[in-house]
This record gives sequence, structure tokens and C-alpha cells, in this order.
Amino acid sequence: MTLPVTAVVVDFHADEALVGCVRSLQANDVDRIVVVENGRPGSTSAYVDLDAVTLVEPGLNLGYGRGVNRGVAAEATNPYLLVANPDLIVHEGAVASMVAYLDEHAEVGVVGPTIERPDGSRYPSLRVFPNVWLAGAHAVLAPWWPGNPATARYRAPRPDGTVDWVSGACFLIRRSVLEAVGGFDERYFMFAEDMALCWRVWGAGWTVAAVPDAVVTHVEGLSRQRASRAMIVAHHQSALRFEWQTARGWRRLLAPVASLVLGARLAAMLALDSWTRRARP
Repeated sequence: MTLPVTAVVVDFHADEALVGCVRSLQANDVDRIVVVENGRPGSTSAYVDLDAVTLVEPGLNLGYGRGVNRGVAAEATNPYLLVANPDLIVHEGAVASMVAYLDEHAEVGVVGPTIERPDGSRYPSLRVFPNVWLAGAHAVLAPWWPGNPATARYRAPRPDGTVDWVSGACFLIRRSVLEAVGGFDERYFMFAEDMALCWRVWGAGWTVAAVPDAVVTHVEGLSRQRASRAMIVAHHQSALRFEWQTARGWRRLLAPVASLVLGARLAAMLALDSWTRRARP
């Protein structure tokens, strides 16, 4: 049975991985598939069956959130929207599990699946909104000590299955909820747009939850490898934007501290990237 779901996939030179993504969506009985070409003009059409998908070709890289918004606008039939990276394989029954969860929980606006890496390890896709101290400790320690307590707390779901936010690599959202919050905030080019979206979903009165038995495999960072330094900069810019956008009261007074921490982390990550490039044969 076809599910009342429109999948929106934003492609940036995923190439053969995009083929596998589309096939897995078809195998999950998704009703409509929209692919947005954020890469070089013609880079997507070479890999997709144009009879099987709706292709949106803006002619430039819109960024992730803006790309999803354009994809959603291109097809207005189904009540559920599945947002997915192009380097993603959706396991059998995953979409049906997420649809069933939303059908059974009227208060939930967004659900995220379990995201695995190709080696079977779990990607930390379920997270809490960072406060100044948690975000600062995670930002400083995570690159050098991945298992530190701050990072573990940042990536821990609640016992009742709800989470603050889910990864934009893959999630299912009610179309009515996305429209009510105005879609993705297009001021975010890349990174943290998923966190900002879930922040507004919570603010509008819905909750965000995890569906553990819905599983996808994500080839993490396949597209961003083409422009690693630009992605590092975008990551930190988006994190800083979120902090200034959401900080209230006393936390607003500490936002300059967050700016300094993120600036120092950006410098360190760019230096590490340069060192890694030089070390490659």
C-alpha cells in the first residue's frame, strides 16, 4: 500500500548514492519523491529516473533548508513529508513505522529514525538543545574526546522517547506542522537548520520524538567532502546564529562567550583540516 508521504531529497553531487536512496524510498512505498539539485546543473538528472521523481533545478546551491523548502513547494499532495539526505538508505518498513507513530500520537509533529553508519555503529541523531555550558564543553571537547560527558549528555534522548531535536539527515514531519512554523529558516545555509526547525516546532506546541525501530543507513558527509573547509565554516556560523537567535534573559548576556568559544573552535578545526590535507599522500 502506498504511504501518504512525499520524500524530499536535496542532492549535492551524491551521484550513485542518490540512486540507492531513491530506490530505497521506492521500496518503502513512498507516494512521491522530489529531488532538489543543489549541485552543478545537470549533476542530478544524470543519476535519477525523471519518470520516477519530480526534479527541482534551481540552477545554484540553495543550501539545505532552502532546498527542502523548494522541494516541499513543488509537490503539495501528501500530509507527511520525509526529509532525507541523498547518501541515505532507508531500511524496509522504516517509513511505515514513522507514519504509524505520527498517526498514533497527535501531539507529535516530527519523528526521527535510528541512523546507522555503514559499519553498523549508531550516528547520534537524537539531541538536546544546547545551553551555554553544555554547548561550550561539547564544542571544545568533542573533536579531541568524543566520549566526554558533555557530548554524551548533548546526545541523550529522554526516557519517554521525546527528544529536543532530530538530525536533518532523515526525519518525518507533518506538512501542516512545517507550514505552521514557516518551513526551514533560510538564514541557515547548512547545519543547525534542523535544530532551529525543531525549536520552532516545540514553540508552536508540538513535540519531537524518536522511533527506534525505524532504521536508516547514512554515508555520513559524502557531499560535504567536496568542500570540507566551507562546511566547517558554515557549521560554526550556524551554531552561532542559533545561539544568538534563541538565547533569552541571562543566557543572552553570555552569548558573546559562546561567540568566543565557537571562534576558537573554528580556528582549531580549520588548522586540523589544513594539517590533514598536508598529511595526505
